[in-house]
Amino acid sequence: MNKIIEYLPFILPLVIAELGLLVYTLHHILTHQNYKRGSRKVWLIIVIVGMEFIGPILYFLLGREDD
Repeated sequence: MNKIIEYLPFILPLVIAELGLLVYTLHHILTHQNYKRGSRKVWLIIVIVGMEFIGPILYFLLGREDD
C-alpha cells in the first residue's frame, strides 16, 4: 500500500490526462457525423475498449474528419 501512495504524484496526472482525453474524444465522436474511416459505432467501441490513450489517439489520427 505504501508503494501506491509513493507513486501517486506520478500516476494521478496521467489518470487525469487519460480521462480528459477520453471525455473529449467521446464528445467529438458524438457531436460529429463524418469520419475518415469507419462509423460512429466502430469508433465508440475502439475508444471505449482501448481507452488507455490508444483508442482516442487512433481516433484523432485515423478517424477524425478535418473540419
